[in-house]
Amino acid sequence: MSSIPVREGRRFQLILIKPSHYDDDGYVIRWWRAMIPSNSLAALYGIALDCAEREALGPGIAIDITVIDETNTRVDVEALCEQLQRQGGFGLVALVGVQSNQYPRALDIARPFRESGFPVAIGGFHVSGCLSMLDGQAVELDACREMGIAMFAGEAEGRLDAVLRDAAAGQLAPLYDFMNDLPSIEGAPPPFLPKQYVSQTLGLSSSFDAGRGCPYQCSFCTIINVQGRKSRFRTADDVEQLVRLNWAQGIHKFFITDDNFARNKEWEPIFDRLIELREKDGIPLGLMIQVDTLCHKIANFVEKAKRAGVTRVFIGLENVNPDNLAAAKKRQNKITEYRKMLLAWKAQGIITLAGYILGFPADTPETIRRDIAIIQEELPLDIIEFFVLTPLPGSEDHQTLWRKGEPMDPDLNIYDVEHVCAAHPKMSKDEWEAIYREAWALYYTPRHMRTLIRRAVATGVPVASLVKVLVSFATTVPLENVHPLQGGLLRLKHPSERRPEMPREHPLVFWPRFAAETVVKHLRLAGTIVRLTATALWLARDPATRSYMDRALTPVDEEGDASLELFTKTTGGQASVTHMKKVARLTGAGRAA
Repeated sequence: MSSIPVREGRRFQLILIKPSHYDDDGYVIRWWRAMIPSNSLAALYGIALDCAEREALGPGIAIDITVIDETNTRVDVEALCEQLQRQGGFGLVALVGVQSNQYPRALDIARPFRESGFPVAIGGFHVSGCLSMLDGQAVELDACREMGIAMFAGEAEGRLDAVLRDAAAGQLAPLYDFMNDLPSIEGAPPPFLPKQYVSQTLGLSSSFDAGRGCPYQCSFCTIINVQGRKSRFRTADDVEQLVRLNWAQGIHKFFITDDNFARNKEWEPIFDRLIELREKDGIPLGLMIQVDTLCHKIANFVEKAKRAGVTRVFIGLENVNPDNLAAAKKRQNKITEYRKMLLAWKAQGIITLAGYILGFPADTPETIRRDIAIIQEELPLDIIEFFVLTPLPGSEDHQTLWRKGEPMDPDLNIYDVEHVCAAHPKMSKDEWEAIYREAWALYYTPRHMRTLIRRAVATGVPVASLVKVLVSFATTVPLENVHPLQGGLLRLKHPSERRPEMPREHPLVFWPRFAAETVVKHLRLAGTIVRLTATALWLARDPATRSYMDRALTPVDEEGDASLELFTKTTGGQASVTHMKKVARLTGAGRAA
């Protein structure tokens, strides 16, 4: 290993940047307060902090860590270059957690740093997914090679030391590939961000992953090909450590980013420890988790989730058409279990959110409209997040199209699960994009939002919390033309942050228009807030609301449920009911014997 050049008083500058991406007008999507925290930043900061504390670059060599999440903080390249220059270029700009839609923006951020001669590395799902599933040359990875950007594939636990040493010695390798050697995360440095960075998100919430990897084989998913199909876990002690670190700075709300926490084999010890921290130590935990549609079958899972502090649960529902689920290899989703599962969460007063993908092979605008109406009437679901089926680089879907030479949109910026990137057998691109936008309006009607509030009052779901979420999901797409998960409070723009391929607008044109747009949007937003708040107050005070009942809230009755349109109208629905009854007969016969 080469010796690291050190000049007295020089400090290594590690600049961690999580890029955003460009909107349809070419401007960086940035907010005064962003919707969700970046777990990639938290994970890398925790690992980097451990490197600094251990003096990984050698005795007496300090590491200063700068954190920038571009969804809430402007990347001031000039100031950062000056920061590096003051230390003689002794440092590294690391673009972390870069997804495919963020890759073009990441390259634009990297370019001036490389032109100034500063070392840059890039990691995240795009690089890792492409190297895992493609030939190593595909999907613009050569742009990194041409610019001299080091690519990091895999996870950084136990590997960051080597990258920092190489950067300090001026000898960054072109590629650090650890895709075939995924590390254990048990006992690893916990994900952590200082409060000054967490405060840039709505609700002062942080995030952590209690486990990585997923055993399922969904063809649209990149996680299984980046984090692997073999699950790896943090221990209850690890989780307690990171909770206490955050509680020491006043942070007690977390998004547990596991793709499926219900399949984390440590879920019960972790929940038990979190319950202890809440009930004995008085830490007022508020958690959001992601689970599958069969989690309610795990004994005590839903009940312990409530006691551990879970207030919101995201469910990978994806679709109500069994044929579509089978086509995506999402066979673990059983539509016959959807109502049981959702009612189990309702019984605990927990807000349910579900991902719903538009553009499976059997979808048409007409079937999508029909299925949304069925969901509204028959499933006790609170929030739906609509996504466009997208062949993300790193997924099996993308690999299949790439190998066949099928056309896919070359602009990675739109691989954000909001835009159409490939052909559909039954819909044109315009029809597909139109029904995606229409879906939000179809589900979040004033009438249905009143129904959701009635159900919340009747089942003990916190109405104020639900109203906050409804405001965001009902308004972000029509007002800001971005997905709610890319949303936030008070959109920020700057004329210098426009995509380089697009013309720079004159400030005298840009700023007046931006100010007018901001005023109009917030007047409309305020109107929605007032209307929903007034509706919630009125319904909460109405005694009849507490006994409200509709078809969705009706307890599951196998015979009665068989007549639901969920089973009679959707393709494959009847077959699912027949199969369910057959299994019930066989298992019942087995018990009787």
